[in-house]
Amino acid sequence: MAASGAVEPGPAGAAVAPSPAPARPPAPDHLFRPISAEDEEQQPTEIESLCMNCYCNVRRGRGRESRACAGTSRGSDPASCFLLHQGMTRLLLTKIPFFREIIVSSFSCEHCGWNNTEIQSAGRIQDQGVRYTLSVRALEDMNREVVKTDSAATRIPELDFEIPAFSQKGALTTVEGLITRAISGLEQDQPARRANKDATAERIDEFIVKLKKLKQVASPFTLIIDDPSGNSFVENPHAPQKDDALVITHYNRTRQQEEMLGLQEEAPAEKPEEEDLRNEVLQFNTNCPECSAPAQTNMKLVQIPHFKEVIIMATNCENCGHRTNEVKSGGAVEPLGTRITLHITDASDMTRDLLKSETCSVEIPELEFELGMAVLGGKFTTLEGLLKDIRELVTKNPFTLGDSSNPGQMEKLQEFSQKMDQIIEGNMKAHFIMDDPAGNSYLQNVYAPEDDPEMKVERYKRTFDQNEELGLNDMKTEGYEAGLAPQR
Repeated sequence: MAASGAVEPGPAGAAVAPSPAPARPPAPDHLFRPISAEDEEQQPTEIESLCMNCYCNVRRGRGRESRACAGTSRGSDPASCFLLHQGMTRLLLTKIPFFREIIVSSFSCEHCGWNNTEIQSAGRIQDQGVRYTLSVRALEDMNREVVKTDSAATRIPELDFEIPAFSQKGALTTVEGLITRAISGLEQDQPARRANKDATAERIDEFIVKLKKLKQVASPFTLIIDDPSGNSFVENPHAPQKDDALVITHYNRTRQQEEMLGLQEEAPAEKPEEEDLRNEVLQFNTNCPECSAPAQTNMKLVQIPHFKEVIIMATNCENCGHRTNEVKSGGAVEPLGTRITLHITDASDMTRDLLKSETCSVEIPELEFELGMAVLGGKFTTLEGLLKDIRELVTKNPFTLGDSSNPGQMEKLQEFSQKMDQIIEGNMKAHFIMDDPAGNSYLQNVYAPEDDPEMKVERYKRTFDQNEELGLNDMKTEGYEAGLAPQR
């Protein structure tokens, strides 16, 4: 419907010409007027519009403006349409009690007599759809006011009858008006069907008889109005009390209903791209711990399977050739300590990956050997690599070498070195124990995710002394903000 005239308010029954007296505006605190037949100030807004039935419109002719009907192309006299007014659309912005605002529009054409009435919601599409289930039991229920939008589907289960969504324009009517409108729609093409001797014409006539019986409420029936937009309404005459005959259900729309209403899902906010440190090796300048020459330290974040992330740091000095590597845990101190015991039975055990943190101690009972925390630092290597580092640390100790060394001590070191070689070669069975109170050490389970029959992992609660050594006893993690002194 296209508007071609100025918008001017006028009384409900005004002539086609716009009324010079403007309508009194509503009170400032009431933008929408409630529906009431006793409200004399309620005025619609009138707009001259093109009639979509006869296409009565304004056109130019012989140097002056004349109004003529497009129907003249079908043989009618143009003079008969001279100076005829266009159709008139009347708009009324109002509010349904206990519901929301709506726009009622009514069009009428004096030239061809065609008229049309529609309603539209004056608000937005609601967050949820709504379904009204009304049990019609008496004639009084036929007078209930109904707001049916374009997107609402109407069903009467007793007759297996349904009016699909978007098959009718929205309407402000009653329950009886809905049924009457459905009857009019079915009767519209019946003459053509009867002329063509269509077999469906008789069946439609029988169905129309059933619909007319509903208007008499000879037997109770159910009226269901399902509107995904949430803007339809069925009157509750007992409001604000509960209506036992009316059930109102709100529901979340499906994806198909969202698409039917033309709603598009909001695109997720684009998150700034975060740098993935797992696939990059970071470098930063440092000094060589041996010669103090400028060097570079490489650092990489590595995910150990079935364990956690660790940070591997390696320094290579080009000046003196010194190399160091160190492993830091990528996580926090675990709630429980970890004790890992491996029974070395074969040379293949030497290939197990191993992570020894700075807080981990190592013990080999068969050799009566124990390595304390912080010795050798953190390492990510294999079991063979750690045992070789231990052998080198023990046998190349400067305090046990040279002329001043004790002969008995030298024999014990040689015996230790030989047994260590036998363990590395798989010729001697031994137990390898890693005890980490921080829980950040790891020894590969070659049977993962199944249990390893040769390895035992124990979780234990740390003692007070172990927490003291880790600095956890004095660490305050809750309510520390209140204890902070004000900074000046």
